Amino acid sequence: MAKEKAEKTAAGTAQGDAEDAREVRDARHPQDVRDEDFLRLDHQICFSLHAATRALNGVYRTALKDLGLTYPQYLVMLVLWEDGELPVKRIGERLRLDSGTLSPLLKRLESAGHVERRRSPDDERSVTVRPTAQGAALRAQALAVPRAIAASTGLTLAEVADLRTRLNTLTATLDGADPVALAGGCAAG
Repeated sequence: MAKEKAEKTAAGTAQGDAEDAREVRDARHPQDVRDEDFLRLDHQICFSLHAATRALNGVYRTALKDLGLTYPQYLVMLVLWEDGELPVKRIGERLRLDSGTLSPLLKRLESAGHVERRRSPDDERSVTVRPTAQGAALRAQALAVPRAIAASTGLTLAEVADLRTRLNTLTATLDGADPVALAGGCAAG
């Protein structure tokens, strides 16, 4: 009888330890994710961001159709409307695009009459880009785009602002993250 009681106590202690460990894990992972569930697709933050980006790009595609701009072209124009004339290198830095991706965008925008590219008189290797009068006028039409996008999300403007802040924080954190440390764990959430 004493032996059975000791076994029950030991089993209870082991079960209690497992429950304690689960509570600690659940405190870190409030969605109550079990270790074996970390590899579920719907638990991957990367997939959630990917799916949201694809859906949002579709909404942008529709909103930008009347402007005659693609989403990447719109981003270039946003930078130019904000900063005016800029070196191509700086546009690429702001948009996180390499020159192989950015150059064709600029060529199409130039062909459409929205931007003008010129070589720097001081440095022939440096090319600057600025909006043309037509490109600057396009800004007035584009003012409706951010509100249309925000409305399509079903979020309030405050929620959109909060989401943007959180995504910017995530980006800054990941940009400064140690790739070796990242390789050691899963970014499920």
